[in-house]
Amino acid sequence: MRAWKYRDLRILAYHRVVTVTDARTFDFDLDLVSASAEQFREQMLLLKQRFVPMRLGDVVTAMEAGQGLPAGAVVVTFDDGYDDNYHVAYPILRELDLPATFFVSTGHVDSGRPYDYDWLVHMVLRTTASRLHIPELGLDLPLPEERIGRRQLAGEILNRLKALQAVIQSALLARLAADLDVPMTGAHPACQPMSWDQLREMHAAGFEIGSHGVNHRMLAKLPQSELESELRDSKATLERELGGAATLISYPVGGDAAFDERVVQATIAAGYRAGCSYISGTNPMPSANRYALYRLPVEREMSAGWFASMLTLPELMSYPTVSRIT
Repeated sequence: MRAWKYRDLRILAYHRVVTVTDARTFDFDLDLVSASAEQFREQMLLLKQRFVPMRLGDVVTAMEAGQGLPAGAVVVTFDDGYDDNYHVAYPILRELDLPATFFVSTGHVDSGRPYDYDWLVHMVLRTTASRLHIPELGLDLPLPEERIGRRQLAGEILNRLKALQAVIQSALLARLAADLDVPMTGAHPACQPMSWDQLREMHAAGFEIGSHGVNHRMLAKLPQSELESELRDSKATLERELGGAATLISYPVGGDAAFDERVVQATIAAGYRAGCSYISGTNPMPSANRYALYRLPVEREMSAGWFASMLTLPELMSYPTVSRIT
């Protein structure tokens, strides 16, 4: 009944689909695990049975034409481009014949290196150092011995780190890797992006591949020339590697401090047709702002009932957005 009354668009936001058998031994950011394989299959079956899954590109075409969407329209999206998207999510989506859009950071696909924010969590969890010194954040304290304390501390650092300008973030992370003696020397099997061959296979199978920048940097934290380069270069790389026009983007991090009107105007100028945020909510159709599309984050703690309730009554059951604008 709600879907027929409001006719708004739900866009689901996933990161990783990984079955974590023991959270105590998982060496990376648990908050980026959206679902286990079993949870994801169950969620996709629900979409297939009760909603109308759509390609984001088809939604954007309708928005450009000022047209509405079917009641219960839902889009499935993934951010970053972890290789579990290929190994776990892609086979399930293909089997169930469901569309999805994968937003990838092209620099990480090129290099195979882990994602910086996830590596920060890994460093804090794995270091043998006894003390943590981050003057940019006003931190100088002993590292907790227990892993749960380290994970909480890593989450606090990440939250505060994202308030800094991008160049300061990069320098801080590079220095911290040296201080904690956990260097990023190359690919890590538990935290690596998809390859171009994998993305080409998915693209050929009909899945949309969009931009998530080059280096997963918060676009609003960049000077104008670097902002434009992130948008332009990621688009050009996608088009060269996959063929066809790359016209969809998800702003890295995507919260209220990660993109702004300057970013939106640069996105339009670079030739993108739509941009997804990580601000929680649904999109009124056909009047939604297609360069600031809201999404509904999917998190690993969600039971089947919670997931169904979020889709049915997102105003009550979705995760609130964490504001970083002060």
